[in-house]
Amino acid sequence: MIETPTQPKSALAQILSIPVIVAALGYMVDMYDLFLFSIVRVPSLVSLGLVGDQLLDDGIMLLNIQMAGILIGGVFWGVMGDKKGRLSVLFGSIIIYSLANIGNGMVTTVEQYAVLRFIAGVGLAGELGAGITLVTEILPKEIRGYGTTLVATMGVFGAILAFVIADTFDWRMSYYIGGGLGLVLLVMRVGVFESGMYTKAKSENVVRGSMMMLFGNRARVLKYLQSILIGLPIWFVVGVLITFSPEFGIALGLSEPVVAGKAVLFAFSGQVSGNILSGYLSQYFKSRRKIIFTFILMMTSLILVYILVPLGSTAMFYILCGGLGFCSGYWTLFITVAAELFGTNLRATVATTVPNFVRGAIIPIIALFTFFRGMVGLLYGALIVGMITVVLALLALKYLEETYSKDLDYSEE
Repeated sequence: MIETPTQPKSALAQILSIPVIVAALGYMVDMYDLFLFSIVRVPSLVSLGLVGDQLLDDGIMLLNIQMAGILIGGVFWGVMGDKKGRLSVLFGSIIIYSLANIGNGMVTTVEQYAVLRFIAGVGLAGELGAGITLVTEILPKEIRGYGTTLVATMGVFGAILAFVIADTFDWRMSYYIGGGLGLVLLVMRVGVFESGMYTKAKSENVVRGSMMMLFGNRARVLKYLQSILIGLPIWFVVGVLITFSPEFGIALGLSEPVVAGKAVLFAFSGQVSGNILSGYLSQYFKSRRKIIFTFILMMTSLILVYILVPLGSTAMFYILCGGLGFCSGYWTLFITVAAELFGTNLRATVATTVPNFVRGAIIPIIALFTFFRGMVGLLYGALIVGMITVVLALLALKYLEETYSKDLDYSEE
C-alpha cells in the first residue's frame, strides 16, 4: 500500500492550531480576572461592610497586594518556564488563578480578600509570557507575529467580557464564572504539546532559566531593560488616563460625569483593533520596530489631545479613550519582541517577567503622577509623566534590534 505524502499545513491552519488557540484563551481568562477586580472593587467591598474612605483605602491596598503577587509570580513562572517547560507554567498558573477566582467569590472579610488577590496575582503572572513563548517557538518565523497577535487580542476580549459579566451578574457570581472558565480551559490543555525548541534545549542540558545568566551580561541586561521601557506608555495610558478618567473629566470641564467602566470598555475595545492591525502591519512591513514607533507617535498625539484640547462633550471623551486604547495595541508586538530577543533557555523568563514588570511600573508611574500633580495640577502632572514614559520608550526603541526575521532556535551562552 502506497502512503500518501502528508501535505504541509497552511499558514492559517498553523495559526489556528490547538496550542495557539489554547494560549489565546488562557490569556483571555487571565485578563478577565485582572480587570474584574477593578470593575467589582466597590460593590464587593460595600458587600463586605466597608464605607466612605475605606472603599478607596482598602481598594488601593488590595490592588497593591495583587500587584505584589504578579511581580513575584512573574519571576517564579518565568524561571519555571525555562527550567521545567512552557506547559508546566500553562497548567500551574491556570490552576492557581482559577481556584483563587472561585475563592474570591466566597470571601467574607477584607483579610481573606487580600490573601486571595495575592494568590490570584501569582497565578495571573505566568499565563501571557508562557503562551507567547510557546507560540513564537512552534510557529514559523514568517507567521509567528500573527499567532502572538491572536493571543494578545483574545486577552483584550477577556477585559471586555469581564465588563459584560459584571454588568449582568453580581460580583460573587462574576468570580465563579471566571474560575469556571479557567477550569474548562485546563481540560483543553491536556492535548497541547511542548515546544520543540525547548525540548531540544532540554536534551542538550543547556543551562535554563538562570537569572545570573540574564543579569550577568551587560548586553543582555540592556536588551532586557529596553524590552521593559518600550511598554511604559501603554500602562501610563491604562493606569493613569483611563483609570482616573472621572477625575480628568472634571478637570476638563466636561458637561456630564465620566463613568470609569465605560472609559475602560472604549479603551479596550480600541485595543482589540490596535492589536490586530499592529500585528498585521509588522508582518506586512517585516518590521516590529517601525510599527511600534508609529503606534507610540500616534499615542503621543492623542495624549496631547486628551490633556490639552477642550473636547466639550463626554461622548467625544469616550471616543478619545477608544483612540488611546487603539494606539496602545502595540502591546502584542512589545511582548513578541521580548520573546524574540533572547535564546530558548531564557525566553520564557524574559517573556513572562517583562510584561509583569511593565504592569508593576504603574506603581512608580502613579507615584510620579501624584508628585507632579501636587506641583502643577492634575492635567500638567499627567502630561509630564506621559512624556517621560514616551521619551524613555523611544530611546529604548532606537537601540533595539529588529527581531522580525530572527531565528529563535538557539540558546544563550
